[in-house]
Amino acid sequence: MNSQYAIETVHLKKTYRGKAVPTLDDLCLRIPYGSLFGLLAPNGAGKTTAINVICGLRRFDGGAVFVGGHSIATEMKAVKPLLGLVPQEIALFPSLTARENLKIFGGLNGLSGSKLNSRVDELLTLFDLTQSRDTIIGHFSGGMKRRINLIAGMLHSPRILILDEPTVGVDAQSRKLILDKLLEINRSGTTILFISHYLEEAEEICSEVAFMDRGTILCQGNPSRLKAGYSECPNLESLYLTLTGKKMRDHHE
Repeated sequence: MNSQYAIETVHLKKTYRGKAVPTLDDLCLRIPYGSLFGLLAPNGAGKTTAINVICGLRRFDGGAVFVGGHSIATEMKAVKPLLGLVPQEIALFPSLTARENLKIFGGLNGLSGSKLNSRVDELLTLFDLTQSRDTIIGHFSGGMKRRINLIAGMLHSPRILILDEPTVGVDAQSRKLILDKLLEINRSGTTILFISHYLEEAEEICSEVAFMDRGTILCQGNPSRLKAGYSECPNLESLYLTLTGKKMRDHHE
């Protein structure tokens, strides 16, 4: 398999039992190594299912998925260390401190001892949380919890980081800090798959984006080049609405 892609889905299909319409319908997605890649989609487009399939958390009906050149169907043991997943939900223990939370998550990813301690300290410093390391998570602001949630998915130094709405519900200062740090992490060589409803964020930081709807990819490419193909669309938000429509999508996958 062509290993120039950090993540590649090939004609991926998934239909849930009892549903006539497929959730993933011939999904072909190619995410190059080193990219900061935005996956943009309305509610119910299938992106959550796609991410779960890529991470080996959900089965699929047809097609193939490769992460770092490895098939998730037959080589999940090789895939697992490459991936870091940061879910939209805050997955932290509120009664424990930041450091205690991170040591637990680091342990789950096979880190221990001085290596774990130094990695925790390194990431707390990176995300400007050193002075709060011994504060109970329940006392943190929403933005601080988001940053700890992000650190938890990065402790094992994954080559590929998948972020599901990493700035949802945070203040402007936290959002800027998170976006700045993601750019820094990407420049250091980590491939980032960035899933967001904030189109202006994707336009600001992503080297490449894909628009997804009804289980398939509508278009993919550099944001500036994509906009150039639609003279009536001055930004990604207008292009997004042109491609996916303006109808509300109150829908559960």
